[in-house]
Amino acid sequence: MASNSLKRDLLKILNSNQVRTGEIDRRLYSYDSSFLATRNSFIPDAVVFPNATHEVAAILRYASAQGIPVVPRGAGTGETGGCLACRGGIVLDLSPWNNVDEVDTSNMQAFVRPGVVHARFNRQLSDHGLFFPPDPGSSQMCTLGGMIANNSSGLRAVKYGTTENYVLGLRIVLASGEVITTGGVNSRAIKNVSGLNLTKIFVGSEGTLGVITRARIRIWPKPAAKGLVMATFRRLEDAPPVVQEVYRAGIMPSGVEILDGTAIRAVNMYRPETALPEVEAILLFEVDGSPPAVEWEGNQISNIAVKAGGKAEWSTDPQRMADLWRGRSLVAAAAARIRPDGTRIFAGEDISIPLDKVAQALREVHRLSAHYGITVVSFGHIGDGNIHTAPVIDIDSPEEVKRADALVDAIHRLAIELNGSTTGEHGVGLVRSDYAAIEHGAALQAMQKIKQALDPQNIMNPGKIWP
Repeated sequence: MASNSLKRDLLKILNSNQVRTGEIDRRLYSYDSSFLATRNSFIPDAVVFPNATHEVAAILRYASAQGIPVVPRGAGTGETGGCLACRGGIVLDLSPWNNVDEVDTSNMQAFVRPGVVHARFNRQLSDHGLFFPPDPGSSQMCTLGGMIANNSSGLRAVKYGTTENYVLGLRIVLASGEVITTGGVNSRAIKNVSGLNLTKIFVGSEGTLGVITRARIRIWPKPAAKGLVMATFRRLEDAPPVVQEVYRAGIMPSGVEILDGTAIRAVNMYRPETALPEVEAILLFEVDGSPPAVEWEGNQISNIAVKAGGKAEWSTDPQRMADLWRGRSLVAAAAARIRPDGTRIFAGEDISIPLDKVAQALREVHRLSAHYGITVVSFGHIGDGNIHTAPVIDIDSPEEVKRADALVDAIHRLAIELNGSTTGEHGVGLVRSDYAAIEHGAALQAMQKIKQALDPQNIMNPGKIWP
């Protein structure tokens, strides 16, 4: 459809300040953080800014009648091309729709719109002594709608789980324009097993089944105390077993992170004053809870790390903990420093591995790195087996890009061969859809039947999750 006629039709639904069809405006929506986005130009035909459920419903009724693709979008911080209009159509920018409608402290839940930024939500909850536990690295930018669509998690998923554990209900506009509420139309119950759990189907569906316009979110009391152990190891292989030994001791940390030797060097090059020990692996264990429990658990973890041949530092001092966390928080930005002419690409960056195979996976990634001649910085959430691998390449070299593509494919296949997954928290989007069949087998057909039932014309974010 020509942009002029599309604009004319959309202006029958929305105000003029809610519709953009100019080329520059549309180009601004042709990106996310993925390497894929830098190599393609997926420009939508129009961008709209709805801020009411009835507006979203009217847009979807129109799009359904015309067979126009619709792509919901939050802050655009994704790394998989999930919010890109790969087949053109209408992008729904939901980021300005950022109201926290209500914080129901008595019932430990909140009602939010899709554009609420994660960090802002937790600052508001903190005034009530509460928090929303999922903790993605993009907290200052990412929206709750995007987190729900991708079932995001982050640093503290090892203890608190992923976003799906906190979504009690959703208001969703289906492809037809029909509006449904999952989790009970007027429910404020925390527990509810009435009917099929449709909420779970929509969480992580990446905008392929409908548009989330409101969410009922479970919230938790903030822990009274926190502490942090930094354990260092000269040999990479000595680090992963320590995590399992901590679990065997009956301790569930709120976060368990790893930096390999390449990640440590990158951080020290990026910010020398961080002065991380130059070893093959660093583990960070965060514990939270009551002050006596935190003190006991921190000391136990330190003892376990030292017994395994490592060195450990334990602190409950807020400033020292912030210093120790700084290395981990910098690594994503620092990775490119490992090579003067290099760029860190977001590709093959989110594998999930069984806990007993993490050490094997890390060594295999190092082997693949050497085989393809591409430096890979490895770090991530070792407590739940979610490892982030960051290839650093010269993106202006076609030959090197070709090798990077082969490396990324090998990393994805390695994860599947080790009984893991190509993605632990970033989602499938466009970049991992080719692995859907070998990851899910016959279950993929069941997923596609659900998609067909809810979106028979395939207008909702087409091309994502499935080839």
